[in-house]
Amino acid sequence: MCTIGSSTLLLVSLLSFMLHALLAFSLKNCTIAYSENPNYVWVSCQNHELTAVPDDIPRTTTSLDISSNHILKITRSDFRGLSKLGAIEAQYNEISHIDDGAFADLAELTFLMMDYNNLISLTDNMFQGLFKLAALSLYKNYISYISPKAFQSLENLKLVILGSNQLHEISMIAPILQLPTLHSLFLGYNYLTSFESDELSLNVSNLRSLQLSMNPLRKFSITKDVFPFLQSLDFSRCFSDIEWDVSNKTYLRSLTSLFFSGVYISFEAHRVILQTASSLQTLSLLFMKRYIEAGLIDIACQISSLRTLVVTDSHIGILDDNLLRSCSQLTELKLSDNELSELSDNSLRSVTQLTLLQLDFNHLTKLPLALRGLSELKTLNLRSNFISQLDCLDFQHMTRLTDLNLNHNRLSSLQGCVFQNLNNLKVLDVGENAVFTFDGTFKANLQKLEYLNLHDNALLSLHQGDFGNLSSLSVLDLESDTYYGVYGGPFERLYHLQSLSLSLGDCREEVFRGLAHLENLTLHLTWKWDGSGQNNEPPFSNLQNLKKLVIKVYDDYETKISPDLLKGLKSLEYFMSERFFKKSLHPDTFKYTPQLRSLQIIHSDLSDLSPELFWPIPNLQALDLSNNLFRALDFLPPANLPALGWLKLSENKLSIINESVFRSLPALIYLDLTDNPLACECSNFGFNQWVLINNQTQVLNGHQYSCAFPVSQQGNHFLDFDIHSCWVDASFTCFISSTCLILFTLLASFIYHFLRWHLAYAYYLFLAFLYDKKRRKKRAAHQFDAFVSYNVHDEDWVYRELLPVLEGQQGWRLCLHHRDFEPGKLIIENITDAIYGSRKTICIISRHYLQSEWCSKEIQMASFRLFEEHEDVLILLFLEDIPTHRLSPYYRMRSLVKRCTYLSWQQAGPQTGAFWLNMRRALETTETPTEHTHNLLTGDPSLI
Repeated sequence: MCTIGSSTLLLVSLLSFMLHALLAFSLKNCTIAYSENPNYVWVSCQNHELTAVPDDIPRTTTSLDISSNHILKITRSDFRGLSKLGAIEAQYNEISHIDDGAFADLAELTFLMMDYNNLISLTDNMFQGLFKLAALSLYKNYISYISPKAFQSLENLKLVILGSNQLHEISMIAPILQLPTLHSLFLGYNYLTSFESDELSLNVSNLRSLQLSMNPLRKFSITKDVFPFLQSLDFSRCFSDIEWDVSNKTYLRSLTSLFFSGVYISFEAHRVILQTASSLQTLSLLFMKRYIEAGLIDIACQISSLRTLVVTDSHIGILDDNLLRSCSQLTELKLSDNELSELSDNSLRSVTQLTLLQLDFNHLTKLPLALRGLSELKTLNLRSNFISQLDCLDFQHMTRLTDLNLNHNRLSSLQGCVFQNLNNLKVLDVGENAVFTFDGTFKANLQKLEYLNLHDNALLSLHQGDFGNLSSLSVLDLESDTYYGVYGGPFERLYHLQSLSLSLGDCREEVFRGLAHLENLTLHLTWKWDGSGQNNEPPFSNLQNLKKLVIKVYDDYETKISPDLLKGLKSLEYFMSERFFKKSLHPDTFKYTPQLRSLQIIHSDLSDLSPELFWPIPNLQALDLSNNLFRALDFLPPANLPALGWLKLSENKLSIINESVFRSLPALIYLDLTDNPLACECSNFGFNQWVLINNQTQVLNGHQYSCAFPVSQQGNHFLDFDIHSCWVDASFTCFISSTCLILFTLLASFIYHFLRWHLAYAYYLFLAFLYDKKRRKKRAAHQFDAFVSYNVHDEDWVYRELLPVLEGQQGWRLCLHHRDFEPGKLIIENITDAIYGSRKTICIISRHYLQSEWCSKEIQMASFRLFEEHEDVLILLFLEDIPTHRLSPYYRMRSLVKRCTYLSWQQAGPQTGAFWLNMRRALETTETPTEHTHNLLTGDPSLI
């Protein structure tokens, strides 16, 4: 069948093929990350099985990720025109070739990562044009040759990573070392057997950091002052002994950091190296147990400038009295990832100047007595040990301690005296323990504590005053997998608290008492939702400065949530809920949060929402409704979300999508519909074409959407759906003829949209004119004085009030449809005969009347007669006060109210005499209706 609609679809489809590919925001193999910064455009093409760089990357891209694909080469055209690109990540591909000048257009590129590829050489013009490149990473390739001119255009290069390649000769690195801006060079995991200054044709290098780990180095020789700025040198895991030849200590005068690991380098070589490093400040020893036992630390601590000693993964079980006896100058000691189970009482007696001590990831069961003498200590890390209790004297002398980490131990309680002397403590982490009681720990001292982590403990309850002395606290984490009771106002005196995380069994207003400055709140609900306090106040009513609220529910339960839940949150900008709202939200939920900008409601089994829900939050910019049960998007109100730019609807039940919903969101630039059962049918034709041709909204992974229906299309891509099946199957002649009707259709649609009521009234007026012409000669005198038009719901008032007065007392002859309509005749004919057979028509207006189809036809016919005969034949009687907004859909009636006699029963009050007198006058008058007829009204003019 030839239809106008099918022709329109065909034209839209043809237009889509004419649009330039660069306008399509639903990229075939990439996605554009959402960002509030219009100058930052990050495009990700990661994990898309690509064999070449995509050709539809937007010209405005500033960061590009093409990692984890099967790209074989980079050609001259791949990045052409991407002049704003500042970073490229191309790791984990199969790139074996890069054309000369492939990066020539990338004048703004500062970061290039090509790790884990198949490059074997770096040619002369490979990096041509990269004048601003600051970091180049080529880790894990097969590079065995570097052209002397490969780096000549890299004027701003600061970091080069060439680790895990096939480099054998240090002479290849010379051109890199000559770069004036180079600070860091990573050459680990290669096949370098020597590093000798005589092999480097350079006068001086600005290099600061050199990494030579995992090389078979046999000789390290510096016989001239070519590295005057070298600060860090890494020989870790070199698997051969080294001949150390530094003829003059001043050649390494700037060296401050050394890294050793493994046992391939002899003890003597280590000793010689350390004797050369007279300015050493930091020494890191990894996997060095044998040499540590042989006295290597003693040798290192002879260097007077040494301040930081790092010993990790060296299987030290017991720290004895002698290991650190020569290290009195140390200020930082890191013994992480060993097997320490015991520290002798005097093991730290020589390092009394320590300000930082790390003993994390060891086997300590209690706090060693050796720590009690460290009065200068500021940072103590005891994370991931087996400490089960703390003594009141453990921290007695650590009065300068500012950062204490006890995370992931076995603490079950905290005595009130444990931290009593830590008056300067700012950070305390006791998370991931089994603490169930505080015993007044936070009621005294700790006035400077700013961060307290009690995450994932076994708390039973919180009481008023538990945190009474933490007046400086800014962040408090009390979240856990189990809930605890909250009684009174435990946070009342936390005047500076900005972030709070809680696990609650119920939630009441008094829980958050005193948190006037709180900005971030995370609630983990594990039992039930009370939703109100003792005075039925909403729980967040006092949090007027809260900007971020997260409510997570991990247990399944049903609860009733008050529409006043968010009352008081006038500053809220971010709201996230997970499994909290079950199946529905009250339309007034967000009426108290006008500043809301980001809304996330996930895993809530929602299938429908009211459009009114979004009316109070016009500033909303991001909306996430993923993991629900939505089958339609009718709840998104047109023109009420003008700022919405990010919309996520993944993992719902959307099958048929009306693209007009998205067209009504003027700021939408990011749309995620992943994992919805889309139907590849003609009903989705409009959405299919919108994804392809719109030049504003990116449909995330749109080209990867698959068909769920019908069965014959399953497995196919949604955007590959054959839209020709939705076109007309007739001949080309049919297409031409229907095309000719398009202009007419558009005109008719315009007229219908803007003038349909005028046309409808004109049509009925014409029918009335014909009917009157036909009956004019037959009609002599009127059969009735008035026809009464009313709704059946108002019948009781008509028979109880109207008939007794008008027929009984005043003697008028009234026509009522229940009594006077002729049986067997069409209803519309009975209505017409009654209106034209009566001198006047009385319309009894009520809310039921406005909703009635037949009442609407009766008042239409009466108004036609009014317009045709230009006589006062219509009386409007309002039984109820109907506000203006209820009359706005009936604009013809509003016009009649302005022109015709109308009365109000509601305004008559108990004294109805004047009302019936006005009714008599209205029935008696035969004047042409003018403005002076309003002298009969008894209604309220505000109705108009």
